[in-house]
Amino acid sequence: MLKGLGGLGGLGDMTKMMKAAQEMQTRMTELQEELAATTVTGEAGASMVKATATAKGELTGLEIDPSLFNAENREVVEDLILAAIKDAQQKAKDKSQEEMAKITEAMGLPADMKLPF
Repeated sequence: MLKGLGGLGGLGDMTKMMKAAQEMQTRMTELQEELAATTVTGEAGASMVKATATAKGELTGLEIDPSLFNAENREVVEDLILAAIKDAQQKAKDKSQEEMAKITEAMGLPADMKLPF
């Protein structure tokens, strides 16, 4: 009857693949929620400027030491703010990649596999 289809083995493999894909989708959704709830802090100027962001890279806070507030320091402060934001964004990217690697490895995929998230 089903000899032309190679028996039910092929259908069983397809079911396993679909289940694995659903598990991956569920885990990816959970990861996105975790990354949105995880914060990282970037710093510049010996911690005189701190930028806080979610691990998804959304800037959520900025802290500037009051001693920097004067007209003479304006350009320095602007540079420190940018540096702190870039540091926070890099930390967010690193955290996201670290968590994605954990998922791919747990699923038996190469750790450096790029997923669409």
